[in-house]
Amino acid sequence: MSLLPVVLLSAIVLSIAYVTYGRFLVRLLRLDPNKPTPAVELNDGVDFEPIESKFLLSQHFSAIAAAGPIVGPILAGVAFGWVPALIWILIGSIFIGGVHDLFSLTASIRHKARSIAEVVRDHMTRRSYVLFLSFVWIALVYIIVAFTDLTARAFIGQQTLENGEVVTGGGIATSSLMYLVLPIIMGWMLRYTKLSIGWATAIFLPLVGLSIWAGQLLPFDLESLLGVSRDNARRIWDVLLLVYCVVAAILPVWLLLQPRGHLGGYFLYVALGGGALGLILGGDPVAYPAFTGFESLPILGQTQTLVPMLFITIACGACSGFHSLICSGTTSKQLAKETDAKTIGYGAMLLEGMVAIVSLCCVMKLAVDAPVLFNKDGIRDPQPNLIYALGIGSFLKVLHIPPHFGVSFALMAFTTFIYDTLDVCTRLGRYIVQELTGLQNRFGRWLGTVLTGGAPLYFLLQPGIDADGKALPPVWKVFWSLFGASNQLLAALTLLGVTVWLWRTRGERWVWFVTGIPTVLMYVMSTWALISMTWPKFFDKTGSFTAPSDVVPWIGVVLLVLAALMLLEAIAVLTGGRSSTPPQTGEVMAVPA
Repeated sequence: MSLLPVVLLSAIVLSIAYVTYGRFLVRLLRLDPNKPTPAVELNDGVDFEPIESKFLLSQHFSAIAAAGPIVGPILAGVAFGWVPALIWILIGSIFIGGVHDLFSLTASIRHKARSIAEVVRDHMTRRSYVLFLSFVWIALVYIIVAFTDLTARAFIGQQTLENGEVVTGGGIATSSLMYLVLPIIMGWMLRYTKLSIGWATAIFLPLVGLSIWAGQLLPFDLESLLGVSRDNARRIWDVLLLVYCVVAAILPVWLLLQPRGHLGGYFLYVALGGGALGLILGGDPVAYPAFTGFESLPILGQTQTLVPMLFITIACGACSGFHSLICSGTTSKQLAKETDAKTIGYGAMLLEGMVAIVSLCCVMKLAVDAPVLFNKDGIRDPQPNLIYALGIGSFLKVLHIPPHFGVSFALMAFTTFIYDTLDVCTRLGRYIVQELTGLQNRFGRWLGTVLTGGAPLYFLLQPGIDADGKALPPVWKVFWSLFGASNQLLAALTLLGVTVWLWRTRGERWVWFVTGIPTVLMYVMSTWALISMTWPKFFDKTGSFTAPSDVVPWIGVVLLVLAALMLLEAIAVLTGGRSSTPPQTGEVMAVPA
């Protein structure tokens, strides 16, 4: 069997879903192209500014599609086989992730582009609002830990290709650093010169391609430059990346966030389009098993069960709570027309599903015993960034793109997607700290940023061995399942808040099917996974209860408690046991004439 039918059928299914189910959701929400959006009504040229949908799609897509739709599908595909991963990506993105994104975006624009947490406060309680913000901040720290370590590991070592060419991590680091400088120059020129966005794109996109080529010629290799071990080089990159997060979160959005998001969106389009085209023309056969069993293949000596771990391993490619923060944090302030929400909210999620499918194809073309799936000790230890890069490089080779450039491009794209997430997470974390403390001044701005960017250091700088002297898994692998579970639980809490909003303002039975069922599924799977990961940590080898010295399981317990308390708040509101501020129906739900 070829990869071609998988890619084409998936693209057809997602396209049909966009036209049919997307149109159905628009009708349910009563999106009105003539109703002024907050971006139009509150246009201040700073935070609120309407943007043409094609440009907003690029920016939004870049912000939501980080490493999640690459790492998750690859790990799940290796562990359980490609069929369960493919099914969850398609069903999840169409009926859960797309609904989550579209409805959280609509909820925000119907509340003057306020955050989803503020929607929760309006339709539930003040206590729910504080619980939600606290949960989000912890989840953001998890995301920063996992993605920082992933990026740092992409900047070290080297990969020898089949033709003998070498792609170095130091070269990827150089390309990435050059890529960060280009948006700053672009943002400055857009603001202080007469350069149009079209000309800026035409100028700076080729320069991004040039930086990919130049990086391998001028590698920024910390191991050789500083004479340190690979592990210490990784730690130094961890610190440098967190410093970048702090600085980027303080800079004005026009100087880095917006131009980098614009360029990053095109990066995604090229990676997705080039990979899909290479898959269509290449005719590569499917080599990996379709299904490995309800218990995963052992990875680093450990096995997992298909349910619930599949649903939290593939997070961003099927459903992601992080998306609600983007939808209600920045995108809702730039939406020009309500009906654009279908393209930006629902459409971008389906595009991300397609990114996940292309990533899954990078696993499907491998044999179950392929060397890239094992570490130097012969233990199954898949490296998603390398699997993705080698896969995309192979697909692009069909288009006569040199393998070393294709692999460098894919690794660069991988780190580029993460950059967008890292500084956005740090910025959002700063907003939350300022809101919870009430410190809206300069001190609060720096305090929130440093706390959010500094907390991950505790986890990233931990020694790589346990008390018995055994090597521990990479930090990102320890945190990926925790990130996935907390991210999916955040999606469940967002859907919960949206369900309460819709029920209190509409009171129609479809609410329970369209958002209620996804809420229950995501809540059950994520809490189940979180409990299964944290509960065993509280028992020693003899089965006796013991308080773990590791802070990670304790944070898992905190997340579970916060989620449980918020669920109780929602039940109390829905059953009339607790009241909140009565909703302003005219503001919340536009009814067409």
